[in-house]
Amino acid sequence: MIPVELSYPKVHAHCTSENKCPVAFLSAGYGVSHTDYAFLSSQLAGLGYLVVAIGHELPQDPPLSVKGNLYETRSENWQRGAVTLDFLKNKLQPRFQYYDFERLTLLGHSNGGDISAWLGNEAKPYIQTIITFDHRRVPLPRTASINILSVRGSDFPADQGVLPTEKELSVYGDCIVSIPESKHNDMSDHGPVWLKEKMSDIVTGYLSGASCDELRKLNG
Repeated sequence: MIPVELSYPKVHAHCTSENKCPVAFLSAGYGVSHTDYAFLSSQLAGLGYLVVAIGHELPQDPPLSVKGNLYETRSENWQRGAVTLDFLKNKLQPRFQYYDFERLTLLGHSNGGDISAWLGNEAKPYIQTIITFDHRRVPLPRTASINILSVRGSDFPADQGVLPTEKELSVYGDCIVSIPESKHNDMSDHGPVWLKEKMSDIVTGYLSGASCDELRKLNG
């Protein structure tokens, strides 16, 4: 049982076998329902995406570790989440033939971002873009073959090595955008309107081809 919610492109009649519409997998943060990112799902659907919002936790799952080396103690959770994403890609692709599962966009908040980054590090050829919202543990892939954006909150830093260095940013073309005075736990439907609008604007700009400098100016 994998909890998912589908949001279809607002003009899905444009999706055909010759002109497939893009697909986004949206992974929820730990303890947050996959249905609590409706503002992002709606934004992506408006951009023509089929959005698959995914809940990675079931009631019988063991709790996420809060002690010790969290990279080591939580790795099983991220591995399981990456397997879930890969399974869904292969399971849904034959059922939705008018959608492009070979150029997936992965989005994830917090632990969902860690899961997305974990799968990105497995070098799956079908991953085109990764967008994380304040994920903190799993290093982003160091590769020019995946478009990478990480939107950062202001109350918690990422672990060392998670985000690219300035040199790596220039080599791989990744984009890091920080939102001043934003909180990690507010990056869902439960957050303030201004933050949801900032996140939506940044995502829309990035997917529409805006430069990283332009996205950072959105916070000005």
